[in-house]
Amino acid sequence: MLLVITLMLAACSELSGNQGFAGLAASVDNTSDDEFLQPGPGDPLTFPGDFGPHPQHRIEWWYLTANLETAEGEPLGLQWTQFRQAIKPRPADAVAPPPENWPLEAAWMAHAAVSFDGQHQFAERLARGDVGHAGATFAPLQVWLDDWLLSEPSTGEPWRLTVEADGWGYDLQLANTSERVAHGDNGFSAKSFDGQGSMYFSLTDLDISGTVTMDGTTHQVRGKGWFDREWSSQLLKTGQQGWDWFALHLDDGHKLMAFRLREDEGGRDFRSGTWIAPDGTATSLGPDQIELSGEGWRESETGRVPERFRLQIPDAELDIEVVAPEGQYWNAGLYPYWESPVTVEGSHTGVGYMELTGYSK
Repeated sequence: MLLVITLMLAACSELSGNQGFAGLAASVDNTSDDEFLQPGPGDPLTFPGDFGPHPQHRIEWWYLTANLETAEGEPLGLQWTQFRQAIKPRPADAVAPPPENWPLEAAWMAHAAVSFDGQHQFAERLARGDVGHAGATFAPLQVWLDDWLLSEPSTGEPWRLTVEADGWGYDLQLANTSERVAHGDNGFSAKSFDGQGSMYFSLTDLDISGTVTMDGTTHQVRGKGWFDREWSSQLLKTGQQGWDWFALHLDDGHKLMAFRLREDEGGRDFRSGTWIAPDGTATSLGPDQIELSGEGWRESETGRVPERFRLQIPDAELDIEVVAPEGQYWNAGLYPYWESPVTVEGSHTGVGYMELTGYSK
């Protein structure tokens, strides 16, 4: 155990200063002499390969949020994310170093959470890459860290996601019912007015079923999920404090992804999004098409986040309030951030998920 802790601390020190992990800290150092690839407009999405890892890029993640109901009709929110952060770039066709050499080329982190009946359960796991404890493949699809596993049993079958934490866990089937949505410029999602960005696509309409266990009680659950894939080598720029991100399923069949990257005082926040029609047609939204503002504050020892958000898209005749349920929904890991189910009221109604970073103390 002491050896494992020492090696993980070495990996964390290699990630340097306040860079954090995959942009979850307040700022990211985008300067490096290493030859990481940086996405840009015109870069293509390639399938199924883009479901797998991108070792020539610095950061990436696989991310699921889900708005579910128990058999009794009670709402239950669920989240899973696996992050990879490279310390050294690796050409796509390179052979991985032998695990017996304990290579230090990438670190992995996985998060899982369940929000139910006023409770928020969260767990975090860390591993170094290339020694078998964590990794990802696209043929077949497998993303794992220890025994937490997202997998596709065989081509075309529903995915399976299993997570077991301290006193809680879930076992889910994920069936995709819609086309992939490429955000931004055919998959390149800008994150600033200066052109920083990431490759970003989503599966926005997953049918999810399975079981969630909490406090010794197993609940049958069913509902809708949203799955994101994103990778880059420079996500945040100097002066950006964090982001407010929303993925919403609206009751009229529309879906919406929207985010704001908050600038230091005096700077201009960057906003972007995708408006998805019931037939799957996706329309990219630029900074001037989205109005987003937080109202009030929800305080805690970890930090404070806006009590609610007003989100407006005049071109879509959308004017809504996005509100988290009562309670605290901090993912209190190495870099605390807020992750909660939300309800939508106003010109449209619905449910979704909200992620807020850069608000912790």
